[in-house]
Amino acid sequence: MAGQVTASQFAPARRRWGSSAFVTIAALAVLALSGGVEARARQGRPAPVIEATAPRAHGDPIMAIVSIKTQKVTFYDADGWIWRAPVSTGVSGRETPAGVFAIIEKDKDHHSTLYDDAWMPNMQRITWNGVALHGGPLPGYAASHGCVRMPYGFAEKLFDRTWIGMRVIIAPGDPAPVEFSHPALFAPNAQALAAVPSRAATLGREAEDAARSADEAKAAAAAADREAKALKASLRKLEQAKARAEAELKFTDRKLAAAKTDQARTLAEDAKQKAAAKATDAAAQLEAAKSDATAKLAAATSTKDAAKAAAARKADASKAATDARLATEPVSVYISRSAQMLYVRRNTHKPAPDGGGEVFDTSIEAPVTIRDPDRPIGTHVFTAVAQNGAGLRWTAVTIDDGDTAKDALDRITIPKDVLDRIAPTAVPRSSIIVSDEPLSSETNYRTEFVAVLSNQPQGGFITRRPTTNVDVVASGDEYDDGFGSFFQRSWDGQPVAAPRRRGPPPTYYRPVQPGWW
Repeated sequence: MAGQVTASQFAPARRRWGSSAFVTIAALAVLALSGGVEARARQGRPAPVIEATAPRAHGDPIMAIVSIKTQKVTFYDADGWIWRAPVSTGVSGRETPAGVFAIIEKDKDHHSTLYDDAWMPNMQRITWNGVALHGGPLPGYAASHGCVRMPYGFAEKLFDRTWIGMRVIIAPGDPAPVEFSHPALFAPNAQALAAVPSRAATLGREAEDAARSADEAKAAAAAADREAKALKASLRKLEQAKARAEAELKFTDRKLAAAKTDQARTLAEDAKQKAAAKATDAAAQLEAAKSDATAKLAAATSTKDAAKAAAARKADASKAATDARLATEPVSVYISRSAQMLYVRRNTHKPAPDGGGEVFDTSIEAPVTIRDPDRPIGTHVFTAVAQNGAGLRWTAVTIDDGDTAKDALDRITIPKDVLDRIAPTAVPRSSIIVSDEPLSSETNYRTEFVAVLSNQPQGGFITRRPTTNVDVVASGDEYDDGFGSFFQRSWDGQPVAAPRRRGPPPTYYRPVQPGWW
């Protein structure tokens, strides 16, 4: 509990001074701490946040909420808070951005690439441009360059308990999750959930069969293509032979016309007959080869078309298998009032091909209808924390001014085809985020969602180079708080290539195909 003093805080003193002295010193420390808390209360100042663990059995964390106002972080499971600790957020001009984030990468023993190899242990990244939670010194006030520093021991304790995609909310105030229900929240279907494993297995086998067929068709197409090239080369040679024979026949005609003696005419006529026979034979060979090649070239074209069709079936089958496999993964939905768009993410748990983090499925983006679209709606995070009979138990966290959580959902109409894909198989840890804000350009295929409150200071965010808008690798230290952007430097401090992309991520409607999400 907040304000609780634990024996672990005095372990170093116990070792140095022995048990008897330790008891006296610990008692004095408790009295001093209690007196300090009472003094702060009398002066109207909040008591300092003290690291605490909930006095109950608890499950794995579902979300973390960082309060910039009170300089604390609280981790929650399905039944309430489980861990709490003081933090140090960003200083003026380098403020920690308030908004909605998720853990996208973890590094147990991270060292800064820009600040003299500074140690930032148990780093848990929430943006690729350099914002993270990590262990660090806590002077009792905001002191970082934009990251969230936590006590070293606390950061180590929770490092193995968190997971890629876990929600991290950074709030200007001090919100907490509250129990919440609403008809718009996902209601899973027991039959659909029960059917997922067998459907995923069936579609997985179909995807494997389609992949084998595609490979076989590709090999057949390659062989047919080689044969077609050989046929075409043979035809060219026969055409050239026919042309030479015809040219020779014309030459013998001219030679016969120019003959002056009977002997010359006899020789010329004999040469012409031979040339005529040769030309006739060359023409016959060419026609026969053309007739044979026509069927073979048509077969090669057909084989090539079959390979393309097999490749398309492979892609479709692979997508269907992936959708079926992801059906039991928590689904995250982001609804932006400013963009009038809905975005869906699920973690595939596949390592990103360019290194760092995991790939999130981003196959659903669709327009969404919001009543009174010009009126602020606020920022609300709805989380399915646990199973509740056949349904789900939800909580809500509101971090920005606007509508109440209920009124915000009342204003939104999610497209039915999208709802039909994601609601029937929704599971605990699924979430719906509603916000006035557009998705940050930090959101990409290696993140869940990044949304920053535009009405709060963003110094520690905007001084970093956006990772989706990088053309030249940054070499200065003005873009990082000390642990380095993924696209700015590699883990050993060496510059790395950046993807070329200009402007914010594209926003467009992807027609939703029938599926079993």
